[in-house]
Amino acid sequence: MSDMKRPDFFEFHESPDLKKQIEEAKRCNNCGVPFCQAGVLISGMTSGCPLNNLVPETNSLVSKGNFKQAYIRLSKTHSFPEFTSRVCPALCEAACTCGLHTTAIPTKENERAIIDYAFENDLVKEIKPATPTGKKIAIIGSGPSGLAAAQLLNMRGHSVTVYERSDRPGGLLRYGIPNMKLDKRVLDRRINLLKDAGVSFKCSVDVGKDIKAKELLKEYDRVILCCGASNPRDIKASGREAKGIYFAVDFLKEVSKKLMDLNYDNDALVNSKDFSFKSLEGKSVVVIGGGDTGNDCVGTAVRLGAGAVTQLEMMPKPPECRACSNPWPEWPKVLKTDYGQLDAIKAYGHDPRIFETTVKEFIKGKDGNVASVKTVKLSFEKDPQTGRNVMKEVAGSEALIKADIVLIAAGFLGAQSYIVSDFGVECNERTNVSAKDGDFKTSVDRVFSAGDMRRGQSLVVWAISEGRKVAAKVDESLMGYTNL
Repeated sequence: MSDMKRPDFFEFHESPDLKKQIEEAKRCNNCGVPFCQAGVLISGMTSGCPLNNLVPETNSLVSKGNFKQAYIRLSKTHSFPEFTSRVCPALCEAACTCGLHTTAIPTKENERAIIDYAFENDLVKEIKPATPTGKKIAIIGSGPSGLAAAQLLNMRGHSVTVYERSDRPGGLLRYGIPNMKLDKRVLDRRINLLKDAGVSFKCSVDVGKDIKAKELLKEYDRVILCCGASNPRDIKASGREAKGIYFAVDFLKEVSKKLMDLNYDNDALVNSKDFSFKSLEGKSVVVIGGGDTGNDCVGTAVRLGAGAVTQLEMMPKPPECRACSNPWPEWPKVLKTDYGQLDAIKAYGHDPRIFETTVKEFIKGKDGNVASVKTVKLSFEKDPQTGRNVMKEVAGSEALIKADIVLIAAGFLGAQSYIVSDFGVECNERTNVSAKDGDFKTSVDRVFSAGDMRRGQSLVVWAISEGRKVAAKVDESLMGYTNL
C-alpha cells in the first residue's frame, strides 16, 4: 500500500448544503411527467422509487426552504430516510425526467438534507399509541423490512416484539453494510426511538433453534418472517477447503462488530490483530464478486491496510454510457465506480476489478492456507436453442493471482432452511418463502413474510417498502380493516 493517508471507518457522507439543495430542488419544477415516483418494473428492472415517495411534492417544499413540511410529506411514505439517503442507489434519480437531457435532480441528497434537518430540530418522533389493540405480533428479523413493519404496527397500537439472532438489532443495516457507508450510531438512534415508543427487541435469540415456531404461534396473534436472504452463494472450485477463504458477510460482520465493541475507535480497529484472519496489513486480498457487497469488501480491505486488492467480476465491463437497448427511464446499465474501487485506485494506482473472470482453482500453501487463485477468462455466447447468453471458459486464459485472503461476495440464495423447516412454510424454486405480492401470506395460517426472505436479495429501499406493505396486510387481517 502506498504512503497515502489511509481512509478511516467513519462515515464518508457529508451533510448537504441547504442553500445548494434549495437551488437544485427548484429544477424539479421543470418536469412534465414524474417517473421518479413510479416504482415500476421496466424490462425487469425497477424504475423510480419503490416507496412511491411523492418526489415532486417533497422537492417543491425543499425549493421553498420549508424543510419541516418536506419532512412531514416524506414521512408519510418513508419510514427511514436516514438509511436510504446513505445507501440507496437512487432509483428516483435514474428515472428523473430532467436527467434525460441534463443532470438529474439530486433527490437522494435532498432526502438527506430533509432528515438531517428533522433530527437536528427534534422533529423525528415515533408514535406511542394511546389505545392498545391487545393484539400481539412477533417479527423475526430486525433488518429494514422488520423495522419498517414494527414501526407501523406499533403505531397502530399492536404489541410488537422483534426477534434478532445477532447480538444487536439492525440485520443487514447493522452487519451487512460497513460503518463508513452507514454509521451504526445512526441506526441506533432510530432503534432507540422505536424502543421508546414501545417496540420490544429480543436479541441473541435464534428463532427455529432457541425458540420454536409452535411456541411463537401459541403466544402471538401473527408472525412476520423478515429473516433476509442469508445463504451466501459459494464458489465450488478445487481447493475450496483451504484456510483463509471467508464469506463476505462473515468478514464484514466481524469488522463491524469489532468497531462497535471498540466504541468506534478507528485506530484501535485498524491496529487490531484480534480477527479470525489476524490482520490484513500488507496482505494480498482477492474479492470474488462485483456487486455492492464486493465493493464493501474492497473498501474495508483498503482500510485494514491490505497490500493489494483484486476484485473478480464474471460479467463483462459495462459501457460508460447507456446502450441503445437500455433507454431511459430503464435503470442505466452503465459502469459504476463506487467508493471501494475509488479507495483502491488511490491506494494502489489502478482499478482493482478484473472483468469476465472467475476462479478455477484455489491453490494452497504448505500450511494449508490459500496462497493463490487460478483464474480463467470467460466469454459469453448465445445458446442457439434457448437464445440465452451462456458463459464459457476461454481456453488458455488461466492466470495466477497471489492471495493471502479470499473473500467470497457472490450473492445470496434464499432463506435459511432451518427456520423455513421449523415454520413449515413453502418456498419457490429460488428458495425464497412463497408469499404473493399484495397479501404477503405464507402457506401457514397467521404467518406472513416480507423483504429479501420473500423477494430474494434486493435493495434496502425495497425491504422498507415490503415492511410497510406487510404491516398493512397484517393489520387488516387482525382488525378487519387498516388505516396504515
